[in-house]
Amino acid sequence: MEILRVENLSKIYGKGETAVKALNNVGFSVEKGEFLAIIGPSGSGKSTLLHILGGVDTPTSGKVFVENTDVYALDETKLAIFRRRQIGLIYQFYNLIPVLSVQENITLPLLLDGRKVDQGQLDEITNTLGLSDRLNYLPNQLSGGQQQRVSIGRALINNPALMLADEPTGNLDSKNSAEIIELLKLSNKKYNQTLIIITHDERIALQADRIISIEDGRIVKNEVIRK
Repeated sequence: MEILRVENLSKIYGKGETAVKALNNVGFSVEKGEFLAIIGPSGSGKSTLLHILGGVDTPTSGKVFVENTDVYALDETKLAIFRRRQIGLIYQFYNLIPVLSVQENITLPLLLDGRKVDQGQLDEITNTLGLSDRLNYLPNQLSGGQQQRVSIGRALINNPALMLADEPTGNLDSKNSAEIIELLKLSNKKYNQTLIIITHDERIALQADRIISIEDGRIVKNEVIRK
């Protein structure tokens, strides 16, 4: 079942002679439960693409459909709600709130949405991520790998349509990087989460079901690795 469809997506920064075309007529689709890696050199447009898929940045032209919702046809308020409920974002630098505990950081999307925390779901996620004994810790009391686990928990708590990870291991050593990728793959398989990862690391990309390669804002290769 198709969960994401991107049609003729373009993004231009600036105007006239100084205009930069970060994305140029990009189109593809993603099936529910798929693990997709997007690779490309710095400046290729891959992070811009991820931010547009996540509702964080707006396209100059083109459409993004998530579960048949035309994301950029939504008004600002509805887009914010959609992003909070349907998109789980994981960044290289964690983006945790320093004054909130591990539990508060993980459950923040629910609290912002005025929804109750399902304790059973929270327990399952924190057990899976190895955070059960860290729930009352603040981010500065955690290692980098543990902080990234918290950000994964925060992304999972809403059971979003899409999990989007922008260089999720870029700030970690090789051991923690391997553990984080295994956890993301586990969420992909265990919860049937649709996972899209931006990465420079070919070893990570080769673990995906499919790899899309971007250069100069265009898709140059769309290759199925495993079915």
